[in-house]
Amino acid sequence: MLQCCPNGARPADVYPAVPMTPRHLARDARAVAALGVTSFHVHPRDTDGQESLDPGPIGAVVGAIRQAAPSMEIGVTTARWVEPDPFKRTDLVQQWSRLPDHARPDVASVNVHERGWEIVCEALDSVGIGIELGVWTTGDAVQLKQAGVPRGTVRVLAEVTVTDPDTAVAEAVRILKALGPMSVPILLHGEEGGAWPVLDYARRNNLDTRMGFEDTLKGPDGTWLATGNEELVRYALGQAVSPRLAERRRPGWGPTLAGLRGIRPEPRR
Repeated sequence: MLQCCPNGARPADVYPAVPMTPRHLARDARAVAALGVTSFHVHPRDTDGQESLDPGPIGAVVGAIRQAAPSMEIGVTTARWVEPDPFKRTDLVQQWSRLPDHARPDVASVNVHERGWEIVCEALDSVGIGIELGVWTTGDAVQLKQAGVPRGTVRVLAEVTVTDPDTAVAEAVRILKALGPMSVPILLHGEEGGAWPVLDYARRNNLDTRMGFEDTLKGPDGTWLATGNEELVRYALGQAVSPRLAERRRPGWGPTLAGLRGIRPEPRR
């Protein structure tokens, strides 16, 4: 399975092609659904462009995507950097139960290293929303093994935060080894310089994986900015990219983009 992650926690002004609004996210969902993508992981924004767990922005984004790609699994984040208080996060998640079915997420990601992750999982399960467990390190993997996989979990996200393309795959192997056999599927992915090497490793080992602007703005060789999520997904699937997309490519990081990450807006712990 290939999941698309179209925006992530990147700043709203990081690159014009990164979708932030319900309309633009729905457009990208429709495009990648046509390529065979069946899962779409988004970070909804409010009207000010800030990440939000409030039911309003969640419902607006999910509803728009659902209309554009009715068969798509739609997931959202519950990350600590959006709402630091785990009890407030839990309350917001429970409010999602009031959303109409078409505007309610199918799944939501919960990072195992974040304080209160287990009560957030309980809240998601109580409102019938599946859980994606984010595991960033071998320590997270050990913690999850000790705690056990919560009820309602649909997959584990093995998220390699090492961005060096020469060492990211080795870190992926360490995380997978620490996880060991799991009762749910594992989706393995990397980020920035490690995104494409880890994706290739996942494909070679028949693991679910993902691709999109959340994980990288660049194409496989790292020298040009992708025209959109559709182009990234085409490369991830091994499909030919149309001349229309190729002609719109931009060269590598410009002066205003140099050094920007935008993947993780908080320290690791």
